[in-house]
Amino acid sequence: MANRYEMDMCSGPLAGKMLRFALPLLFSGVLQLLFNAADIVIVGRFAEDGNAALAAVSSTGSLINLIVNLLTGLSVGASVVVSRSFGAQNTDAVDRAVHTTITVAAVGGVIFGIFGFLTCGSFLAMMDSPPTVLPLSTLYVRIYFCGLPAMMLYNFGASILRAVGDTRRPLIYLSISGVLNVLLNLIFVVFFHMDVAGVALATVLSQCLSAVLVLRCLIVDGGTVKLSLRRLRIYRKEFSQIVRVGLPAGIQGSLFSVSNVLIQSSINGFGDVVIAGNGAAANIEGFVYVAMNAFHHAALNFTGQNVGAGKLDRVRRVVVLSAVMVTVVGAALGWICVLCAEPLLNLYRPGEEAVIAAGIERMRYVCTTYFLCGLMEIFVGTLRGLGRSVMPMVVSLLGACGLRILWLYTIFAAAPSAGMLYLSYPVSWLITSLVHLICFIFTFRAIKRRQQAALLSCRCCGEATFSV
Repeated sequence: MANRYEMDMCSGPLAGKMLRFALPLLFSGVLQLLFNAADIVIVGRFAEDGNAALAAVSSTGSLINLIVNLLTGLSVGASVVVSRSFGAQNTDAVDRAVHTTITVAAVGGVIFGIFGFLTCGSFLAMMDSPPTVLPLSTLYVRIYFCGLPAMMLYNFGASILRAVGDTRRPLIYLSISGVLNVLLNLIFVVFFHMDVAGVALATVLSQCLSAVLVLRCLIVDGGTVKLSLRRLRIYRKEFSQIVRVGLPAGIQGSLFSVSNVLIQSSINGFGDVVIAGNGAAANIEGFVYVAMNAFHHAALNFTGQNVGAGKLDRVRRVVVLSAVMVTVVGAALGWICVLCAEPLLNLYRPGEEAVIAAGIERMRYVCTTYFLCGLMEIFVGTLRGLGRSVMPMVVSLLGACGLRILWLYTIFAAAPSAGMLYLSYPVSWLITSLVHLICFIFTFRAIKRRQQAALLSCRCCGEATFSV
């Protein structure tokens, strides 16, 4: 039975519904980063060796994402499968997809959590982490991966709710767990002097709470996406569909992280000050990214539901509206961050002029052009909503990851400076966005022709059906 949190994305005005869908996601992302920023601020201010602790926490993101993105990519596949089945009003397929999704989240979280725990020390050493940072970074990542199953359950559960238009309850659950995260940070770091270990432990416990809340929601008040723990299993057809869309997305995210790991390794060569400044700036930039990413999810899920309902004409409008919204939001927030860079960075390392200067340099290159990254994500989300996942994966890997790696070994090698390193971001975003746009145009036209041919055949013989 449907509930009041679900949204029909296949009829009525698009702009208002897209904003109602995206704004809770935007606030969720901002809140999540605020809570993550609290980790860095608290450890930077109250740890015994603030610079080393800040560098240890901030330098682990690329490695964590390398492993986590493979699983979160599968959650994208789950969202597409659920949204298309929901749009087609196929409740049995929705039910099978929900139970498959949660099972994959639990099993995958355990397997990859163990893998990350056992291998993180070797990976961090390969990234040339400074000797003063390596032990702390390893401790942080090991504790973090202990909470990976809970993180995956929340992310996959939230992706199910998003697929039917419910972005409000994940915001509520994230807010509750985030407050717990901040409180535990203060208790563990300020009062018990646990430093990096305290921050990691607070993160794990808050992730457990968010997982419990989203699972309770699906079990007690899931509506069309109701979950029964006794019926958890992997259904072959739905799993195949999730993997077909989600695995390329996960591989893309992981290989993106490979290029970011290489960039982080290059940054590590500039020393603790640049590492700390880069980490603080990247954390601030994250607020812009999650705001833009809300429209990526809107494009993906609105496309998915309308494809399931056979309403391709609305997909074109979804792309245009998403592109306009993400450009406005990305450009506005990016420039606000640049204009307020010094006071913002001062929150992380007050009075550390060298660290602040290093952070400002990165933000001038990245934040002013960040809307290009948002456009790239819109086209990727729409292509995946259309059921095409390998194509955006290949384009992204060649256009963004490949170009950045090439940049590192050519242009950066010839002029090794932090600014030259950061310039690789906007260049790769621009080129990749243009190629994604071209791919969308050709893909949409091909699918439209197939739909028209199927409809014509249906009128002639009354038997043909259309599927993307």
